[in-house]
Amino acid sequence: MRWRGHGRPDPSDVHEHLAFLHAATVRIGGDLELTQVMTSLCETAVPRVADLAAAYLYEVVLTDGEPPESPESPGAPSDGVLRKVACHSAPARPDGRGGAPAAHALVGKVAVSELTGPFAASVTSGQLVVWPDPGPDGTDSDGRDTAGPGRAGSGGHDDLGCLLPAAGPGALIVVPLRAGRHLLGFAVLLRSAGRPGFDETDVLTATLMADQAALGAHKALLYQREARVADALQRSMLPKHPPRLPGVEIAYRYLPGNPAAQVGGDWFDAVPLPGSRVALIVGDVMGHGVHSAATMGQLRTAVRTLAALDPPPDQVLRHLDQLFEETVGQSGEQFLATCVYCVYDPVARRCAIANAGHVPPVFAYADGRTELVPVPAGVPLGVGNVAFETIEVPAPDGTLIALCTDGLVETRDLDITEGLDALRESLTKVSDPPDDLCENVLRALRTGEREDDVALLIARFDGIPSAGVANWIMRPHAQAPRHVRGLIASTLTGWGLEDQIDAASLLATELVTNAIRYTTRPITMRLLRTETLLCEVTDDDPHLPVLREPGDDDESGRGIYLVDKLSSRWGASHTAAGKAVWFELTL
Repeated sequence: MRWRGHGRPDPSDVHEHLAFLHAATVRIGGDLELTQVMTSLCETAVPRVADLAAAYLYEVVLTDGEPPESPESPGAPSDGVLRKVACHSAPARPDGRGGAPAAHALVGKVAVSELTGPFAASVTSGQLVVWPDPGPDGTDSDGRDTAGPGRAGSGGHDDLGCLLPAAGPGALIVVPLRAGRHLLGFAVLLRSAGRPGFDETDVLTATLMADQAALGAHKALLYQREARVADALQRSMLPKHPPRLPGVEIAYRYLPGNPAAQVGGDWFDAVPLPGSRVALIVGDVMGHGVHSAATMGQLRTAVRTLAALDPPPDQVLRHLDQLFEETVGQSGEQFLATCVYCVYDPVARRCAIANAGHVPPVFAYADGRTELVPVPAGVPLGVGNVAFETIEVPAPDGTLIALCTDGLVETRDLDITEGLDALRESLTKVSDPPDDLCENVLRALRTGEREDDVALLIARFDGIPSAGVANWIMRPHAQAPRHVRGLIASTLTGWGLEDQIDAASLLATELVTNAIRYTTRPITMRLLRTETLLCEVTDDDPHLPVLREPGDDDESGRGIYLVDKLSSRWGASHTAAGKAVWFELTL
């Protein structure tokens, strides 16, 4: 469409050109991948505007996502390293005219580090540059017809070799790709010698397309920056390796969604608890992006803190719901989260499970049977003022449990019921290691096609042999410490751990002495032999012991101090009837 001079354009031409600009805008700005935005610009410009189009971005934009800024001038330094990221050319017509040399082989290569001629002029000024410069009558500044083959003067054709493989272009537009004060790079539109030069309409069209491409590129940079931050934030808060615990073998996987989806709030964890128990947690903050990942980090930290206090699973979810409402809700963001919390006891061989609107766990038994654990579904965290329920189910040796987020079992083409059925079918080989089972599940459910994040945790319950467990119940009387020393000596001798008798007897006596001082009901003591020696004393006093360094004249307060100094690990937590205090000795 051309209307130089005083002629009026044909309305049909105007309509058709506006339709082209609309389609070009939608195509160029419809992607969040930086190089694809540039590719769409080049492919849209050819052959309507040019015979060859190429896009160049500064190396710092591609590597760091940060465009250069030059406060001294509208452009950027002329010696910045540029890389060709996209190029598209039109095929030659049957008569051999109108086409342009293909330059796809140079895409991704460093183009130039020092610009001259029209390129330097465009980058330095920050303005579009047309070469040869068209006059008002269609001729360039030297009086030559821009439709002719044209040859550059100083800084013209001789400067093109470093950027384009074309020899003797007919006309050239260099248009900067700007985002505010930042110059991302520039686009080059080239017409072959046999085609008329660029007119005012072509210049306006090129400007609009380049502006849209710069906006799209800037949006892609911001998205990539947020995605990198969210991904780094999320991965930094997820466990790197599963803990090694007696009686249970754990494996897990986390897979981010496809590039079209931002980082989500999926998380998982395995937290060791007193008595060689373990808390298995999988959760999902609804939504995507940095805020969801940050909220996930808050919840995971809260879960680990609560788990250390060892309340029942329903109370953990209740506290999480209150925390969610008080902290996340006050930020003004509308977030919900789902979570399933499971505590496995390898001695009792039972699981205590509570659910807050999450995907139900799957049990796979040694005989090949699988089932959904019938835990009440509950409601998501963040709803507020709701009750959660804990159920206890047997977990025989050889049983597997699989916890996952909905990204694994639910897609646009697969409802959650079908996904859970597929998950159950993929767990039938219960004898395989949990790590191999994780891979088998991901293959079976074709996680490569998922848009949402996927978190998967699989644990095999093997229990602790009864031969490595000893339990006693005793009345809180003055002779209890002496009985404790005798029980420990005989038990550890039977286990072949004579070298641990002195340390275990001393520390266990201190715990029992503290217990009988404050309680009137029976005290329970348990020894557990695994890779460590665990001693646990429970009583009905709810006050937890406090570690402090005793003074020279103190007559009490040395018991927990000794436990802290002589054991490899110790802790205390509330129970339904009082408290439990424990210590471990390394074997």
